[in-house]
Amino acid sequence: MPFVLKVYPTKIGDRIQLHLIRNHGLSPANAQNLLDRGKVFDKDMKQLKKTDVIETEQIFISEFIGITKGLKPLFSTDDFAIFDKPSGIMVHPVNKFTPYCLLDEVKYHFGSTANIVHRIDAETSGLILISRTKEAEIELKTMFERKLYTKKYLAIANGIIENQKTINSPIKDDINSTIRVKMTTADNGKESLTIINPIQINHTKNQTLVEALPLTGRQHQIRVHLESIGHNILGDPIYGIDEIIADKYLCKELSLEDRLYHTSSHRLWLHADYLEFSYKDILYKFHSKNKELLEFFNKN
Repeated sequence: MPFVLKVYPTKIGDRIQLHLIRNHGLSPANAQNLLDRGKVFDKDMKQLKKTDVIETEQIFISEFIGITKGLKPLFSTDDFAIFDKPSGIMVHPVNKFTPYCLLDEVKYHFGSTANIVHRIDAETSGLILISRTKEAEIELKTMFERKLYTKKYLAIANGIIENQKTINSPIKDDINSTIRVKMTTADNGKESLTIINPIQINHTKNQTLVEALPLTGRQHQIRVHLESIGHNILGDPIYGIDEIIADKYLCKELSLEDRLYHTSSHRLWLHADYLEFSYKDILYKFHSKNKELLEFFNKN
């Protein structure tokens, strides 16, 4: 995730935010975002604020330049693309020192206007939708906000699930937890609905391969809902385990050996397997080509 400083000519006396909009083709929102995030500098590397007046003939803007590690889009049009993300790759950078994430591949393949429409957790593998233009980004993100899509996940759940389950339990931040990202089911949470369909049972391992259909889009929804009925996902380092262990995982202090001991696997076995939506009067249906989860479940 390299950030580079690019130099731009200026007009002395202009207010910086208006200058970026009028002379460098930035939208008001993008110009404000760059300034609010401290990515615009004068020749002395002083961060410029949106109300500052330009005093030099050049400014510098810190820009994200994507790199590639060989991950290619599964499908693309002029407006959007689909990536099939492996487990272990973050979607967005945590900070400017993040060495690599999916956004690197997005910018590398499609340029600065491309963006990620929705998120999945770093350890969750599978399909992610990418917009290639700002206009497509607005339309596709609105589609997700309005739930105008179908997403199906595969997961390996601990325990035996023999029948379809509809989990209609509101979700909210777990204020009683010491884990900052943890969610929980609660009556005063946001409406959350997930349908769980058992696909295959492994009695020897006491595991069930399930298809999960989240009909709402809450953070960690499938993980929280499965844990709420006593069937947390195999390998989950946050739900269904002691919070001391979860905190060590989040602080990157949990060894692989301890991870295997406490969660029984090296990764979270949750996979975004199917995505369906309509765009410009065309119905698109995508299936993941990544079969790692199925192969792992059927191994031995």
